[in-house]
Amino acid sequence: MVHRLITTLLLTISFCTTISAQSYNQERTALTNFLVRMYENAPFDGVKAVEDYENAYLMSVVKLDKAKYKSESALNRVAQVKAMSQASRFFNGSDITDDMIIRTTEKADGTADTEIIENIREHSAGYVKRLEHLTNFAATDGQQVFIFITPLKQEQ
Repeated sequence: MVHRLITTLLLTISFCTTISAQSYNQERTALTNFLVRMYENAPFDGVKAVEDYENAYLMSVVKLDKAKYKSESALNRVAQVKAMSQASRFFNGSDITDDMIIRTTEKADGTADTEIIENIREHSAGYVKRLEHLTNFAATDGQQVFIFITPLKQEQ
């Protein structure tokens, strides 16, 4: 009798775990398909807040030229760092400074050349936990598009 009870309990736990795992995979696949369709409909680079029925996410999109990277791992690492940088700026803000230098040089013939140099610096500090690589795919222009997400809020 005890043996049957333990077996029934183990089978029930196993069944519930399998259903939960399948549900997670189906939800993740549906979210991935939704975000890819959204991107293909209106391509963009940067961050965007998106919502499904129950959750809100921050989506960070990075577009890179594969030809500029020697290996797939370097491409993936650069995409991850850029996505984290974008998300950090979204959550923590940034300080931007802008300096403009105008140089005028007179020539021997009496005319002048003007050179304008603009330096823009951005500083952002912070860290984003749980930025998850959702998918990547080739864009129509041949570049590689990476989509990362992190939850903004979840309904309980």
